[in-house]
Amino acid sequence: LTRGDKRRLRAERFEREAERSAAEKQACIADVMRDTALAWLERYYAEAMSSVVAEQASEMKLEIEAAEAAYRGGRGSQADVFVARSALAAIEDRRSDVDRRVAAARIMLARWTRSDADLPLGTRPDIGRVALDRAALDKDIVHHPQSQVLVREQELATTEANLARAEKKADWSVEFAYQRRGPAYSDMVSIGVSVPLQWNQRKRQDRELAAKLATVEEVNAEVEEGLRTHLAEVRLLLNEWDSNQVRIARYERELLPLAQARTRASIAAYRGGKTGLADVLAARRDELDVRLQALQLESDTARLWAQLN
Repeated sequence: LTRGDKRRLRAERFEREAERSAAEKQACIADVMRDTALAWLERYYAEAMSSVVAEQASEMKLEIEAAEAAYRGGRGSQADVFVARSALAAIEDRRSDVDRRVAAARIMLARWTRSDADLPLGTRPDIGRVALDRAALDKDIVHHPQSQVLVREQELATTEANLARAEKKADWSVEFAYQRRGPAYSDMVSIGVSVPLQWNQRKRQDRELAAKLATVEEVNAEVEEGLRTHLAEVRLLLNEWDSNQVRIARYERELLPLAQARTRASIAAYRGGKTGLADVLAARRDELDVRLQALQLESDTARLWAQLN
C-alpha cells in the first residue's frame, strides 16, 4: 500500500525528467539556429569581400594597360609597368585567400542546411537591431533555453530530495492466500500484514536524504552561477555590438569616403602629370584595405547579432 505522497512524487520525478529532456532539446535547437546563422553570415561577407577584391583586380588591370601604353608612347617608365604588375600580383594573392574563405563558408553552410552549396543567398538581415529588452535582461535570461536546462535540473533535484524524505516513512503491505490442500487436510486461508521497521535510519535513510539535499544545494549554486555568467556574457556581447555600430557608422561616414576621394585625387593628379603611378597604386591599395576592414567589421557585428538573437 504505497503512500499517496510517494506515488505523487514518483510521478512528479518522471515529469521533471521529461521537462529536462524537452529543455535540452530546445537548447540544442537554439544552438543549431545560431550556428546556421553564423555560417550564412560568414558566406555572405566572404562573398562580399571576394567581389571587392575582384573589382580592385579589374581596376588594376586597367592601370597596367595604361602604364604599358604610356611606356610604349614614351610618356612613362618601365618601372611603372613593373610596379603595377607587382600590385596586381599582390591583389591576386589576396583574392586567392578570400576565395578559399568563400569555399570554406559554402561547405559549412551546406553542412547545416543540407542544401546545394552554390545556391545564391537571400537578403542580409538587419544587423542594426537585436531582439532583446535591455531593461528586462535579468528576467528574460531565465527563459533562455540554456538557462531552462539548469532550472529543470534544479526542479528535478528538489523533487528527488522530497521523494527521499517521503521514503523515510515505510509502506505497509497486505497479503491474502487461499490454499486448497489434499483430502487429509482442510483448505486454509491466510491473511498477513507487514510493516517494515526502518531501524538504523541514521546510517541509511538519513544519509540518502542528506545526499539528495546536498545535490539540491549544488544545483542551486550552479543555477545561480550559470544565470549570472550568461547575463554577463549577454551584456558583454551587447557592449561590443554597440561599439561596432558606432565604428560602422564612422566607416560609412568618414573612412570609406576619404579613401575613395584620395583614390580619385591620385588618379586625377597622375593624369595631369603631377604624380607617379606608384601614388595611384598606393591609394588603391589603401582603399581596398579600408573596404575590407569595413566588411570585416560588419561581419564581426553580424556574428554578435546572431549570437544575441
